[in-house]
Amino acid sequence: MLEAAAIRAMFEKDQKVNYDWVLQQEVKTWQQKARRPRILMHSCCAPCSTYTLEYLTQYADVTIYYDNPNIHPRAEYERRRLVQQQFIQDFNGRTGNRVQFLGAEYRPSDWLKQTAALKNEPEGGARCRVCYNYRLDRVAAKAHALGFDYFGSALTISPSKNAQVINALGLEVQHLYSVAYLPSDFKKRGGYARSVAMSKEYDVYRQCYCGCVFAATKQGVDLAAINREATAYVAAHRDRDYSGIQFHIAPAKQAGAAALPPATQDTATPAIAGETRAAAIAPSGGAAAAVPLGEAVLAPVASTTGAAAGGRHV
Repeated sequence: MLEAAAIRAMFEKDQKVNYDWVLQQEVKTWQQKARRPRILMHSCCAPCSTYTLEYLTQYADVTIYYDNPNIHPRAEYERRRLVQQQFIQDFNGRTGNRVQFLGAEYRPSDWLKQTAALKNEPEGGARCRVCYNYRLDRVAAKAHALGFDYFGSALTISPSKNAQVINALGLEVQHLYSVAYLPSDFKKRGGYARSVAMSKEYDVYRQCYCGCVFAATKQGVDLAAINREATAYVAAHRDRDYSGIQFHIAPAKQAGAAALPPATQDTATPAIAGETRAAAIAPSGGAAAAVPLGEAVLAPVASTTGAAAGGRHV
């Protein structure tokens, strides 16, 4: 587990920490030990996961954790969830990787309890810090529960997000759950430019706002139009099968007892797939089925023309 003080000591007193360099050093230790760790990587959207996965899958087994209650409206949350899954499926198909996907229950009311009092804060200010911390805490807790070696966030690929703050928070949160945080600054060394290029290559939708209703309102985003476009996209893509990329958990087995029959993995894309309850973890890419918790189902939506890829990504 990397410590904030030890990382700070790697740099001059007034020098900004280069978290991309720190990540590279960590990767070197994996290579020296012939180790391929398991990482639960929070992702807010497919564009953020593009280069992040291209880089990390060279050295580690990665599962994308989609837990973003900050995204408003709900249809936009569902659109980004579907696009994220489609990208992972396409990425695996083109590269031969076995990236998996794990989605959390959509609970915006919980996020609002943490951020509503900060609704007038400027973008990049105190509200964003609380938002980063909220999601890092959740991915850390999930990584700990599922036995991952590291947790991290693809948020650092965005030029609009403060990687110094995100990494500082991650290094604090790791101590709450005794699971290592993976520092990063994925935008470095052409990472952000590569994410833009990969979004074009994979025809990935790139949103024009982070998802936060407060930020969107200040930016003058037409949320009604976003809702119409997202609703149409979900209607057109809700029946696609992403069962092959879902994170699988082996059911718990008591000593001396027969193996439990596998539960059925819910792959209905219009539903908000609940978080999965873990006991023992199946080998990467294994066939054990997940045990889904409660879900909230997206109501049927009318079909109109969906948004195309190529928008400004934040």
